[in-house]
Amino acid sequence: MSGQRTGWRRVIPTWRTLLGTVLLFLLLVVGGTIAGYLLVGIPPANSAAKAQSNIYLYSDGSELAHDGEVNRQNVTLSQIPKSVQRAVLAAEDRDFYAESAVDPAAMVRAAWNTVTGKGKQSGSTITQQYVKNYYLGQEQTLTRKAKEFFIAIKLDREVSKDNILEGYLNSSYYGRNAYGIQAAARSYYGRDAEQLTTAQGAYLASLLNAPSAYDLTAHPENRARVLARWNYVLDGMVKKKWLDAGERAALEFPTTRRAKPSPGLSGQRGYLVEAVKNYLSDHHILDEDTLRGGGYRITTTIAKKRQNAFVKAVNTRVMDRLDDDRKVDRSVRAGGASIDPASGRVVALYGGIDYAKQYVNGATRRDYQVGSTFKPIVFASAVQHRSTTQDGARITPNTVYDGTNKRMTISHGRPTGFAPANEDDRSYGPITVTEATDKSVNAVYAQMGIDVGPAKVKSTAIALGIPAGTPSLASAEGAVSLGTATPSVLDMTQAYATLAQHGTHRPYTLVDKATRGEEEIELPEREETRAIPRTAADTTTSVLRGVVDGGTGTAAQGAGRPAAGKTGTAEEDKAAWFAGYTPELATVVAVLGQNPESAAQEPLYGAGGLSRVNGGDYPAQIWADYTAAALNGRPVRDFDLQLEAGAESASPEPSSSDSPSPSASGSPSTGPTDSPTGPTPPTVGPTPPTVTPPTTPPLPSEPAPTTPPTDDVPTVQPQSDELWRQMRWGWGG
Repeated sequence: MSGQRTGWRRVIPTWRTLLGTVLLFLLLVVGGTIAGYLLVGIPPANSAAKAQSNIYLYSDGSELAHDGEVNRQNVTLSQIPKSVQRAVLAAEDRDFYAESAVDPAAMVRAAWNTVTGKGKQSGSTITQQYVKNYYLGQEQTLTRKAKEFFIAIKLDREVSKDNILEGYLNSSYYGRNAYGIQAAARSYYGRDAEQLTTAQGAYLASLLNAPSAYDLTAHPENRARVLARWNYVLDGMVKKKWLDAGERAALEFPTTRRAKPSPGLSGQRGYLVEAVKNYLSDHHILDEDTLRGGGYRITTTIAKKRQNAFVKAVNTRVMDRLDDDRKVDRSVRAGGASIDPASGRVVALYGGIDYAKQYVNGATRRDYQVGSTFKPIVFASAVQHRSTTQDGARITPNTVYDGTNKRMTISHGRPTGFAPANEDDRSYGPITVTEATDKSVNAVYAQMGIDVGPAKVKSTAIALGIPAGTPSLASAEGAVSLGTATPSVLDMTQAYATLAQHGTHRPYTLVDKATRGEEEIELPEREETRAIPRTAADTTTSVLRGVVDGGTGTAAQGAGRPAAGKTGTAEEDKAAWFAGYTPELATVVAVLGQNPESAAQEPLYGAGGLSRVNGGDYPAQIWADYTAAALNGRPVRDFDLQLEAGAESASPEPSSSDSPSPSASGSPSTGPTDSPTGPTPPTVGPTPPTVTPPTTPPLPSEPAPTTPPTDDVPTVQPQSDELWRQMRWGWGG
């Protein structure tokens, strides 16, 4: 009895208990490992022979497209240049020849990084990746991962490292439906694998990390990421002493050839399938590897009739008017997207004339400035945050600003160094926000952006649906108000759909349903959120109606529906935009200039025979034709608006003789200095439409060679280089 433990010591395990527990745990681990090794054999290779096509359907259930056949041709390791082999090792597994088949530490580290939000990482060695590609499948399950672990260990004991590397190079996916290094060499460079250079091999090795995203032909906006990965591979080769530092320094990034999509993905089908695949991957529904396994039946949100109407509108208004004898016409591209604001479903998406001819999706690319289509976001932010001018007057549709050309913007009584020019260097003098929006006056919106604050403008943009990582959105500072950011056409459609839905944001979707056999894939919830107050959205809508009724977007009247919208033109006329909506449909159209050989952005001067292309020309005409067709046969709805206090009595246009004189800061010296906050915002109910929708939309008359006002942004050098550096202004139209 004297050895019995009493008191608090009774709850602490003895050393014998601890030792026994540890030994039992180790015994279970070792026993389980031995059992797994003995029970899990090396299965027959799947070699993608089991790969099935994925079927893509329109929203009505009719077939849209299906994946093409697997593109693969095996080669021996001796046919692959040593430098290319080493480039792959530098990218994926630098210690491949010296390490074991599995790296438990790397697996744990990768799992931890994934859980803690540092990015999804596999932690797999090349041997494990080969096992997954060649023997197993791409499903993300613990069972598959366990099999992969044991097969990799067994394979490493029975097969040489060279054979494993050869199998890996022949089974890996490089994008463009290319499986294996030979298919990738042919697809990206038009040569056999044995002819690849070190620079080309490093690029193909880079693709293994994210095949679709790193294909610059499809995603030119990702160039910085691709170059960083390419440099990482080459630097790794130098570090391992596989490449001389001097030779590495002399290497230039190798330009790839144009992609040649599967014949089954020609026309619009390829753009739609690509957009759907990216949606599934980006929203973590089905990753790229899993989707490549095939067998999925995916019902999209694309409405066949509306899709066809979009294509017809683009062809009628732009493509049919192009002439190969005009050099600029060979550079004309287009993109379009249409969303049902109530549901967030993307009902139509125009990517280009033909996926087999123009590989880059004009609806989803993020490398063209949106120009003045961004201005409504600035105004919506002003109303949302109850912003005031430099003199303390609330910003409403009736606020009078100074629209003088190249007028220096002011912040807290001091010049900012930012003095953008208006279109054609035209000065407007005292002008209301409503009229400045109708005529897209840069001087007004440059000052308004400063009055609201760039950070608030960006916050509103993101809330409306512009991705936070959009190029230039975070770095353009105040100039973002004039549209220097480069969200995609689809991104802008999302933002305008939120305005159409009275400030309620519902994330868009491209997928209605996805199944594989009897299994239905779970789709993410798309919860509605309040992006901005209804009065802010509706007041913005009331201002944008004026753009269609009598501003730069009058061509949109051809839709025969009550509409709100905004035109936009990028710097040097490299892109022309129209973004607009009716109560039931939000649609954005962009006409883009891109050199067919170099892929460089080019001005649209002279395209289609016009001296210049503005948002009120082709884009607004396409928008009108498509919207009329998409809503044909449906009842005409007018906007039901609740306006911010002080916005309901907006006058049409102040004349220069009777408008109040604005102060130097751009706000009026007379007139209201504040807006009442007590009364309930007035409701403006539906009113009968002023235009009856035609069965077939009339063709707007041909625009004159120059049709002012438009919304370019000629630039003017700021007075202070230091202020320019500090403010980091960008340019756009």
